Amino acid sequence: MPGPSSVDEYLAEQPAEARAALEQIRSAIKSVAPQATEGISYQIPTFKINGRALIWFAGFKDHFSLYPYTARLVEELGDELKPHLSGKGTLRFDADKPVPVELIKRIVQVRLAEASAG
Repeated sequence: MPGPSSVDEYLAEQPAEARAALEQIRSAIKSVAPQATEGISYQIPTFKINGRALIWFAGFKDHFSLYPYTARLVEELGDELKPHLSGKGTLRFDADKPVPVELIKRIVQVRLAEASAG
């Protein structure tokens, strides 16, 4: 079974509650990186800058995730990220808590700085 072909299709496949959180994430990313293009990569939504991945996000039953976290992100946002670090490059957020929109915006700002540096 093929995965979604667009972010809109991905979001449409999510349960309503998860979809609302994912829309908040999408909006937060777009507000900081309006020049980024969105698409699907690894069957989940991604935003790219100059053809290179900036950030991915995905929804799950009990949480949503952002990918990747990098050494620079941890260095710059350390204490804010620590509760969310999960596995290799994964930031995990509980679905039963409010979406940390401001933190997501800061994550995207750091990722944009990384993208422009190299």
